[in-house]
Amino acid sequence: MTENSRAQDKLFMQRAYELAQQAEAMDEIPVGAVIVSGGKIIAEGFNQSICNNDPSAHAEMVAIRQAGQAINNYRMLDCTLYVTLEPCAMCAGLLVHSRIKRLVYASDDKKTGAAGSVFNLVECDQLNHQLEITSGVMQAECSELLSAFFKRRRAEKKAEKRKNK
Repeated sequence: MTENSRAQDKLFMQRAYELAQQAEAMDEIPVGAVIVSGGKIIAEGFNQSICNNDPSAHAEMVAIRQAGQAINNYRMLDCTLYVTLEPCAMCAGLLVHSRIKRLVYASDDKKTGAAGSVFNLVECDQLNHQLEITSGVMQAECSELLSAFFKRRRAEKKAEKRKNK
């Protein structure tokens, strides 16, 4: 990987991180995603499952839906997805079906990650498409955002329990 491509990965992951912060401001799990084609962002998304009462409204899903409209195609053959957290099985399946070329993610998800942490759906030889994967881009920042969010949520739930006693 060249120095230029590493810098480009960081630039696009920075935008995904900003989107994750928007999700957090809405009390959503802070995950953001951008889709890039030809060196330009063509779609963006952040988690909206809670506010939309939609379990499929993950950052990746939102961004891929938007990208399909932007390129007027359901296949994203020359696109790269940047996301702040390793995709879950639902999103990994979507990446395979949409033919995303490359996945760049920041933080591993040791509980539900489907791009290598728990299992690896995006490089499964039995499927008709595999993705290139780069992980760890802005890992520290994205992991800290997620950790702080869940720490705050646990404290809020604990305080609510005490209040209701």
